[in-house]
Amino acid sequence: MPLTDIKSMTKEEIREAFAQDGLPAFRAKQVFTWLHRGVESFEEMTDLSKDLRASLAEKYYISVTTIEKKLVSGYDNTVKYLLRLPDGEYVECVLMEYHHGLTVCISTQVGCRMGCTFCATGRSGFSRNLLPSEILAQVQAVQKDAGRRLSNIVLMGMGEPLDNYENVLRFLELVSDHEGMNIGMRHISLSTCGLVDRIYDLAEKKLQLTLSVSLHAPNDEIRSRTMPINKKWGVEELLRACRDYEKATGRRISFEYAMISGVNDSDECARELAARLKGSLCHVNLIPVNAVSGAGYHKSTIDRQKRFIKILGDRGITATVRRTLGSDINASCGQLRRRYQEEKSSEGI
Repeated sequence: MPLTDIKSMTKEEIREAFAQDGLPAFRAKQVFTWLHRGVESFEEMTDLSKDLRASLAEKYYISVTTIEKKLVSGYDNTVKYLLRLPDGEYVECVLMEYHHGLTVCISTQVGCRMGCTFCATGRSGFSRNLLPSEILAQVQAVQKDAGRRLSNIVLMGMGEPLDNYENVLRFLELVSDHEGMNIGMRHISLSTCGLVDRIYDLAEKKLQLTLSVSLHAPNDEIRSRTMPINKKWGVEELLRACRDYEKATGRRISFEYAMISGVNDSDECARELAARLKGSLCHVNLIPVNAVSGAGYHKSTIDRQKRFIKILGDRGITATVRRTLGSDINASCGQLRRRYQEEKSSEGI
């Protein structure tokens, strides 16, 4: 019989499974607590008997990730990790330090199938979804390596979180459990390229997380060229879903907007964007696009960014340029994994 992924189970699920084996409820709580401390084996659960630890190991496995590569920025101490999963796949995550504490940006899929033309992850293709335990294991691995408690989580690494909806929801439940890592929803941000059906599903949950929508264009013509998902759900349909989400949750949405020179950074784009967002409880986060091999994109100049912000501000739309962290280590996700795979391929591994 295949082993069961116990770290993806909730406390109640563990309690029910243990009850079927005649184990008392307090054992489930003990095991759940150990799992969320980041133990890598049942042998580390020292308040369990040796026989019980052996019995659990015969029925369950504990999902862990190992640090394959680690890059530390010489500018701002941002840390980029390449993590190896149990099946040999790789994902990336990034640790960033702000005045309010440590934030980790994690992945939800191995690769991505959304195909955004400016994204390194999408250019490498899609392998599979991550399990809740594998998403959680990233947070645990980074916290253990940092030696400090993480205060915020951003689901903005490799993959589209809402394309792995059920597993991501389970992860959110696990990581926010007060007997687990206890990272509250208001300290978690989830980024989506705009899966409208799942935005409505998420709205029904009324979670108090921050939803970030990767808009990146003010109209269908530009957005469809750079983001294939727009051919299924256009800009107006996406923004309608965002307005409905705001009404349902009372939470302000953050719109991500990659500034690509000569593509979406003109004065006209700024005016059109402002008109689209008028009346919305939103914030626009401008992101100078990262150079991605083969994409041919270049970031907008500082003057163009300032002009864009002024046009939005004059029309009542709050916008800021996202602080660039880890620029010397290519901290945007997808690039390290891709380069590592290319190196292994050239070495015949």
